Amino acid sequence: MARWGARAADDLAFLDPPPKAALAEAQALLVRLEAVDAAGVLTPHGEALADMPLPPRLAHMVLRAADHGQAGRAAKIAALVTERGIGGREAHLTHRLEAFDRDRSGRARDARALAERWVRGIAEGGAAPLSDGQILALAYPERVAKARGPQGEFQLATGRGAFIEAGDVLAREPWLAVAELGGGDRRDRILLAAPLTEPEILATFANILEMEDRIEESPGGRVRVRRLTRLGRLSLHESLDDNPPAELVAQALAARLRRDGLGALRWGPAASALRQRVGFLRRYDPETWPDLSDEALAARLDDWLTPLLHGLRGISDLTPDLLDGALQTLAPWDIQRRLEAELPTHWTAPTGSRVPIDYEAEGGPRVDIRVQEVFGLNVHPQVAGRPLTLALLSPARRPIQMTQDLPGFWKGSWKDVRAEMRGRYPKHPWPEDPSVADPTTRAKPRS
Repeated sequence: MARWGARAADDLAFLDPPPKAALAEAQALLVRLEAVDAAGVLTPHGEALADMPLPPRLAHMVLRAADHGQAGRAAKIAALVTERGIGGREAHLTHRLEAFDRDRSGRARDARALAERWVRGIAEGGAAPLSDGQILALAYPERVAKARGPQGEFQLATGRGAFIEAGDVLAREPWLAVAELGGGDRRDRILLAAPLTEPEILATFANILEMEDRIEESPGGRVRVRRLTRLGRLSLHESLDDNPPAELVAQALAARLRRDGLGALRWGPAASALRQRVGFLRRYDPETWPDLSDEALAARLDDWLTPLLHGLRGISDLTPDLLDGALQTLAPWDIQRRLEAELPTHWTAPTGSRVPIDYEAEGGPRVDIRVQEVFGLNVHPQVAGRPLTLALLSPARRPIQMTQDLPGFWKGSWKDVRAEMRGRYPKHPWPEDPSVADPTTRAKPRS
């Protein structure tokens, strides 16, 4: 089709149009063989392939081997592949070629004569000679196979499994170039192949090898890069880089946070308090206050955190101070000023103690404080116009009472609490009317 000038099947009026998947696969193969360019236009190499009475794979193999002065050797390999049974049934390509050369049957003579006609007139080059495995792999790069598991088990570059009898000499090879396979349900039997080495693969397929950087974390949490050289699904070489470029590390850290969430971040007290207070106010006014939940922060990672990742080596380098500063960028100054006025981080007790307010506590904003520190308080404290929950504690900081109505507590159940506490903590003051008593952080003075 390419030689006719048709770049796509749609340009031709087929009685039965070819299957699109098969056509696409054929097009990709011709691109890989350098027979056509990405637009489907025939290349000079493709013209030469079309002149040869061989399938494109084998024609490509012969022409590329000619650059190494081995067109005749490649033509014999093509004859073995196209004329089944010549040279015997042994799987080792080199041994089969030797048997082919010794075979004096009329069929073998005809096949050798045919191979000679294929290469007649082909110009040969003087590049370093190739092994039989390299020549064969030129035609079937996707059938390069790597040993895996028990002896005789291989994986093809396509990812599919293949095997050869464990007693076969090829079963001990680490790499094979495979020409012929027998079908199977989950894996194929290798019927014709030749040994390959990793350096030969690297040299033969330098133009189609894929380089992949896989970002991972070391046991210590540092980002590192595992660099892979692959032919299809097969890994040829890998190395570890413990000091990858800063930009790559930043991208990896951001990707991890998007994937796994923000649970690994160590929020400092300031950032935690800011998120709690803003979250509380958003319940009543979501339009005014920004969303600082984990989900929202993860969605806006590039707005506040990604710029900080450059130069870091791991999530552990994100210190609380760095996170505190980054989070401030999502809350403009006027929002923060209003927040401080409406929702302070601490509540000041009558004793002068500054007690942190928990805005995520069940039942609303809460402070935990020893009951003696709120003596003399006869008006219940509020935050943002709402009662502040007081978790009143004993001198040993054990819970006594949870209340949003301190004057009511003094007048109500305080009597029973006082009776119990006097017995447990006789060294501490337990006035009958705490609403007029002096607040204290100390026990009663010794007499």
